[in-house]
Amino acid sequence: MNAPTPPGFRCGMVAIIGRPNVGKSTLMNALVGQKVSITSRKAQTTRHRITGIHTLDDAQYIFVDTPGFQTKHSGALNRAVTSTLTVVDAILFVIEAGRFGPDDQKVLDLIPNDTPCLLITNKLDHVSDKDSLFPFMQKMSARHDFKEIVPTTAKHPDDIARLMTVVKPYLPEGSPIYGEDDLTDHSERFLAAEILREKVFRWTGDELPYTSTVLIDKWETEGRLRRIFATILVKRDTHKAMIIGQKGAKLKQISTEARLDMEKLFDGPVYLETFIKVKSGWADNEAGLRAYGYE
Repeated sequence: MNAPTPPGFRCGMVAIIGRPNVGKSTLMNALVGQKVSITSRKAQTTRHRITGIHTLDDAQYIFVDTPGFQTKHSGALNRAVTSTLTVVDAILFVIEAGRFGPDDQKVLDLIPNDTPCLLITNKLDHVSDKDSLFPFMQKMSARHDFKEIVPTTAKHPDDIARLMTVVKPYLPEGSPIYGEDDLTDHSERFLAAEILREKVFRWTGDELPYTSTVLIDKWETEGRLRRIFATILVKRDTHKAMIIGQKGAKLKQISTEARLDMEKLFDGPVYLETFIKVKSGWADNEAGLRAYGYE
């Protein structure tokens, strides 16, 4: 039987929004305390709406990491961002500390005025002149009615703890939606595919199109052991060679790092076998992305 919800318990959804590469996924993982959203220096790495859950004794935070808003064209990814903003209780608008450009403004223009918005100036550790931050934040406060402005470095635990405290009052009172041990609403298969995709991008740099994807072909469970058979789909033979590397060295490194991350996330041993295929008839448009599971 579930324990009764403590008086004053808070539970709500918090969107994490910003232009590509401001550190949204890193922030999400830090807030959840576990990798649920993949990170990469490559823009547009996140293509799905990722939900991360952090439950404390007095609150349940449901964070939603949105795909980086596309400033050059509209489409399915942008619709995922804008639809998210209509259902959340609060918004974390993430920018790089000391930097605000036209692409940031395009994202800011999407934020509804009736939803509490907190400005997160991330990557504080990258700013050498800390004295410049106060006038920068003053200018930002004139751009929107931000409820809070929180300078943050997502990789610093103290900053994350402070941010959780700042966000809490914006969660409505109510019972938790998820179990206290839940970290995300996505399946293990989805998370495994995302982890492998992250390693592909990390080891291939900017040369590989972000539309390259991962499919889980087969999943077997024997006790705590997970046997995972995955295929990396690429657009061209040159991309395939890029991932394989000399004598298969790069593919081995990608698979090893992915397996270790999976074992940490799933808290058990993982056998991972990885294949690479060139997908004929690949389409770099929305219809093509939907065919491969990207809504």
